[in-house]
Amino acid sequence: MIEIRLFLSAIFIFLGCFFIIVASIGIIRLPDFYTRVHPAGKADTLGQILVLTGLIIYEGMSLISIKLFFIICFILVANPTATHALVKAAYLAGLKHWTKESNND
Repeated sequence: MIEIRLFLSAIFIFLGCFFIIVASIGIIRLPDFYTRVHPAGKADTLGQILVLTGLIIYEGMSLISIKLFFIICFILVANPTATHALVKAAYLAGLKHWTKESNND
């Protein structure tokens, strides 16, 4: 039983790290602010949740797992809200979105 728990936690942690790396690459490679916020808001949130889920599986049922669950709940609320607020502030400030024509300037 312990080997299955270790294997499952390793898979979740590996997938979480993969999504965090993909989000980091997306932030670097995408052309403008609005498209860069997308991987930061989506893939990074998913990666963090997968890593924390892997840690919950590794730890088993304990007080630490309950605390990690509350952290996951906070991440599910805070990350999308912060991303939305950041994009709305940029839009209201007049930041233009990327177009193919603006890339030639």
